[in-house]
Amino acid sequence: MPKLAADASLGLVEQLDLAPLRKGPLDGLRFTVKDNIDIAGHKTSYGSPAWRDAHPAPAHNALCVDQLLGAGARCVGKVVADEFTYSLDGESFYFGTPRNGKAPDRVPGGSSSGSAASVSNGLADFSLCTDAGGSIRVPASLCGLWGMRPSLHRISEAGVLPFQPSVSTVGVLADRCDVLDTAMRVLLNGRTSSLASPKRIFVLQDALELADAAVQEQFRGALERLVSDTGIDLVPIRFSEIVGEPCALQACNLNALRDLQTAEFQSTVGNWIEALRPELGFTFAMAYGNVQKFDRIAALDNIARCQRLFNQINAFFAPETIICFPTTPKIAPKKGSLNTLEAVMDFYDPTMTITAFSGVAHLPEVSAPLMTVEGCPVGLSFVAGHYRDEFLLNAVRELSH
Repeated sequence: MPKLAADASLGLVEQLDLAPLRKGPLDGLRFTVKDNIDIAGHKTSYGSPAWRDAHPAPAHNALCVDQLLGAGARCVGKVVADEFTYSLDGESFYFGTPRNGKAPDRVPGGSSSGSAASVSNGLADFSLCTDAGGSIRVPASLCGLWGMRPSLHRISEAGVLPFQPSVSTVGVLADRCDVLDTAMRVLLNGRTSSLASPKRIFVLQDALELADAAVQEQFRGALERLVSDTGIDLVPIRFSEIVGEPCALQACNLNALRDLQTAEFQSTVGNWIEALRPELGFTFAMAYGNVQKFDRIAALDNIARCQRLFNQINAFFAPETIICFPTTPKIAPKKGSLNTLEAVMDFYDPTMTITAFSGVAHLPEVSAPLMTVEGCPVGLSFVAGHYRDEFLLNAVRELSH
């Protein structure tokens, strides 16, 4: 099948002009919608022409879309999602590679690639998108945007296509901190009153040590500048100290979460693929080969470990505590450079080891565009305890102003 026409610069699948349903806190703001989220009367592709052609157009918007339209925002388009949202690089076999507005010769990150492109290139003020293994946080980091993955299931997923229900969330990519804050509070139906300020920031050493030397250097400088006038304590900590047992971040956290994600993907998208045998893009087909060979029964102990890690990590968080680390360990790879297994693993393994921390513990995480390495953006992530989303938003606003 030939590649489909899409605006490579803006990541558009379809240009829209959906007026606000009423006035509200998002008056005057434009947003795009990742193409795994339903908009009434418009087919949802899920990054796959085969999926799009096999399913009818939805009769209703996803509830999260109506929340934004009902708060005064205008929807200006549906944007590219990586195939079945099963990618972190943003290079689509069918739709091409949406443009990274801050580093045009580099990938935008996925799977919310079109969301990142639409915001970083000025089409929209923010984009409604999803995150399981890092699909909001990674493009936020690589494109120099503000991005938030909320606590699991804080935002309605009605009208969002099935993926990995124990991990996947709806969230936002935005061009400014205040836009992210306002849009997320609409979706969270959260409080706007003042909350406690952060008193302690733990630096997750395991994640920091995975980062390239230049990223580590920028991270330390950026974090010290943020807290220099606040009196907040900076405390280094290791993953084993958080969970209270000898446990490496990759061996425990990533491997457990990856097994859970793969098993759930088999039961959602995998069932449909096995039944219909649709055409698959080259890169996704290789990744799906691993899904087909996955042994669900052998993975049950790792899947059970996810619940234990959730309990251990959340027991660690005090009410006024946040944890910090680089969102991604590297700057964005150059377009077309992830063409060998070695290159793919060099990008994916350390990146997913870091993003799995919030995934396995269902935590809210904000990636802030506060670092630059070799002329490319890298995000600095802040994480709070489960369901402490509003506290995290307040903390990030305090620290970044």
